[in-house]
Amino acid sequence: MSDLRNPAVAGDIVGLDAVALSHAIHARKLSCTEVMGAYLDQIARHNPRVNALVALRDRSDLLEEAEGLDGELAAGRSRGWMHGFPQAIKDLAAAKGFATTQGSPLFKDEIAQSDAIFVERMKAAGAIIVGKSNTPEFGLGSQTFNPVFGATRNAYDQSKTAGGSSGGAAVALAMRMLPVADGSDHAGSLRNPAAFNNVLGMRPGYGRVPSSGDEVFIPQMGVAGPMARTTRDLAALLAVQSGYDPRVPLSIREEPAAFLGNLKRDIAGLRIGWLGDLGGHLPMEDGVLSLCREALKAFEEMGARVEEASLGFDPEAVWQSWTRLRAWQVGASLAPIHADPARRDLLKPEARHEVEQGLKLSAFDVMKASNLRSSWYQHVRGLFERYDVLVLPSAQVFPFAVETHWPREIAGRAMDTYHRWMEVVIPVTMSGCPAISVPVGFNAAGLPMGMQLWGPNHAERLLLETAQAYEDATGWVEKRKPALLAG
Repeated sequence: MSDLRNPAVAGDIVGLDAVALSHAIHARKLSCTEVMGAYLDQIARHNPRVNALVALRDRSDLLEEAEGLDGELAAGRSRGWMHGFPQAIKDLAAAKGFATTQGSPLFKDEIAQSDAIFVERMKAAGAIIVGKSNTPEFGLGSQTFNPVFGATRNAYDQSKTAGGSSGGAAVALAMRMLPVADGSDHAGSLRNPAAFNNVLGMRPGYGRVPSSGDEVFIPQMGVAGPMARTTRDLAALLAVQSGYDPRVPLSIREEPAAFLGNLKRDIAGLRIGWLGDLGGHLPMEDGVLSLCREALKAFEEMGARVEEASLGFDPEAVWQSWTRLRAWQVGASLAPIHADPARRDLLKPEARHEVEQGLKLSAFDVMKASNLRSSWYQHVRGLFERYDVLVLPSAQVFPFAVETHWPREIAGRAMDTYHRWMEVVIPVTMSGCPAISVPVGFNAAGLPMGMQLWGPNHAERLLLETAQAYEDATGWVEKRKPALLAG
């Protein structure tokens, strides 16, 4: 076993990618106790600066649990790929014994009595839950701050936002405080914080990762998914999280092992369509498009065919339909709180906005928006007959001041809602198709950016293979680590 009294050895443990970490644990080169100790030391060292992980459990209890998993391995029993992995669950998802605060004082004492389905699966695969990862209040807005735990700060510049809503997860990954992380994505919540912190975030297609809820028949726009520092790690966590569950009748039956194994692919001839700013529809901060275009050269050098693509559909119609469907789905969940005057004032303005917009909708309005969503999917299906992968920036702005709730303007254009500044992710969300945010580098101020690789329905494997080829060619995660890691 390694000697954790040597700080270099501890640093080596948290620096391992998750696939390598799992191999080391199962080969008995590292004990689960050593791994837990190294990660807890890393959390103690860096989390006070970034506030990514919250509601952390007692160190002695976690080391005792890790020791129990060592005993299981000694007896020849492994729970799975994540055996002994420290994990923190996004604070929108239920993890038994933890409060699911959703960043709201209304729920800061609501202790979960059971696990979300994907949390069950991660625990069954051997993960040890050390705490929760921070999120915006109710997950609303791609800026991670809330009145319960405060703001999460960017891994590369602590004066900037981490993005959101999986901001805590992304920063914890970038700071090597977790080997992999879970997240969820309605309006870019796995993609935006990944871009803002130089890691990878995958929004799976609808039904790939089962998410339980009060309503199981209407396709939701929010999905759970994986975040990681490497594509192989992303694929391995997706394999743990995905697969059919009878509690979720629309979940996908495809065997999760399809995402494992060799992701190497010759992408010569791969047809890539670059959508950019949707023909000028989207305002972009200076530098976003140029970084993405430069990143696309890596595909061209590997023989892929990259060309400017036209959306061929009114993006404003997609946006307006999304705002109605979001107000319907999100607003309905918050409506009982909003209806109670004693609790309404505890909702942040963005939450009240969703309820108030939802109250204006008729059933016919919702159906019209849903029909547009279906038309959009059919149009996107046609685009994927011409292209294998479509590409968009992961965000329209670089990380902004952590004190700013949301950007009021981009490139001189005013934003009319709290989420308009993230419109670039909505075409993917509304299609129901999968996407991966991959890093594209940094601007002159040292702030990260990413781009979305967007694939056809059920094409997660294609996207993982494409992302692996890009990672092999660029290596941004290892090439440029947060300065905080150097002490």
